Amino acid sequence: MKTKPNILFIMCDQLRADALGCTGNWVKTPNIDRIAHEGVRFSNCVTNSPVCLPARVSLATGRYPHNTDVWDNCPFELPEGTPTWMAAIRNAGYRTSLFGKAALHRRGPDIRNFEHVLNSYGLDDVDEIRGPRASVDTICHMTARWESLGLLEAFRKDIKERTGKNETLVRPSPLPLAEYYDVYVGQQAKNYLRNYNRAEPWFCWVSFAGPHEPWDTPEPYASMYRPNEMPEPRKRPPLRAQGPTGELDRRFAESSEKIENAQELRASYAGKVTLIDDQVGEILKEIENRAELDRTVILFTSDHGEMNGDYNLIHKSNFLNPAVRIPLIVSTPEIKNSPSSAGKIFDHPIELFDAGPTLADSAGTRISYRHFARSLAPTLRDPKVEHRSFALTEFKHELMYLDRDWKLMLNRDGEPYRLFNVKNDADEMEDLVDRKEQKALIADLKKKLLERRAETSG
Repeated sequence: MKTKPNILFIMCDQLRADALGCTGNWVKTPNIDRIAHEGVRFSNCVTNSPVCLPARVSLATGRYPHNTDVWDNCPFELPEGTPTWMAAIRNAGYRTSLFGKAALHRRGPDIRNFEHVLNSYGLDDVDEIRGPRASVDTICHMTARWESLGLLEAFRKDIKERTGKNETLVRPSPLPLAEYYDVYVGQQAKNYLRNYNRAEPWFCWVSFAGPHEPWDTPEPYASMYRPNEMPEPRKRPPLRAQGPTGELDRRFAESSEKIENAQELRASYAGKVTLIDDQVGEILKEIENRAELDRTVILFTSDHGEMNGDYNLIHKSNFLNPAVRIPLIVSTPEIKNSPSSAGKIFDHPIELFDAGPTLADSAGTRISYRHFARSLAPTLRDPKVEHRSFALTEFKHELMYLDRDWKLMLNRDGEPYRLFNVKNDADEMEDLVDRKEQKALIADLKKKLLERRAETSG
């Protein structure tokens, strides 16, 4: 009987697609680049929703926001016992674990008392944290440790000062590097794998809270990148004078001023990404020390992106590339040992929640509940297999279509309000939605979007 592989699922929060060494030229990520070099990278991956909660609920369930009715961050909690692909992997004989941010429930204020909820989703061993801002008022093993070390109040004070006019404040965290939240997550996962001695193969989900803002990267990473060497932010293109509008226009109206310190934000952001990459390197080294790396499946991704000053915007919550495009890298023993496959880049349109059935396939199991995610396994075996003809993203009842050439945005009334030729206009500067010559194309793309939504209802 063939030995099942171990599975390492690495996830970041708010990591844009171009913020890796293997995808851009402004961040050093040698360890994540190694995963890409030994695996395959999908260059046309988008999140199911450009905001945390709906993206993560879709990831866990394989269902779109129009199925879950989770359209934005809200008080929603994934019901206890909801079927997930993590449970399918556990039922396939794996010991499952999570270290870091899940964001699938908001029970608290002491989330240590609710580990049984994550157990019910299919995760056996859990050390859950919240994001930086939520950690101000939430007790977990990490914040309890900070309190025991006399660090918690300084952390709370720092986070509370980063609001309002200080929203783009860049300064190192008061936490020492060894206690910083992304270091905590990486070290907890590494130590767990070091001490793992069970007979079952392991599934380990390492879910970093960064590089999500605040821009509080600790030293020495805070000074690792110079702001003047960071890419200049994309300028905001001319806005439509008339016609239908949507959430993107609302975001533009709310953020009319230029982000003056955008490159400083990027330098801090890049430092945090490299910090995370170093933690990934330590985890990979631990797996190597166990002589298990050659039989470990690795999938690396993020829940959504970050604007980082592009178009005078920060954070996410829109359908432009910096917010909606995410990295997705898969490495398997088969790919790693195939010189014709390792290091390839696929431009198939894929969606974040495709990670779930892909990992279930790696565990030798299938997801039995109704879902709309698709395993990447057929494409990994044969790149000629078309994964999807287009990807769908949703936010606040709006829809986005993306294929290799085109992006279309529909507002909540179903009206087209942006069209970009992403093949020739990667920076999305020229809106073509009002061009008469694109009328037939827009009608066709809209039809495909609405058909996909109808086909995946229920």
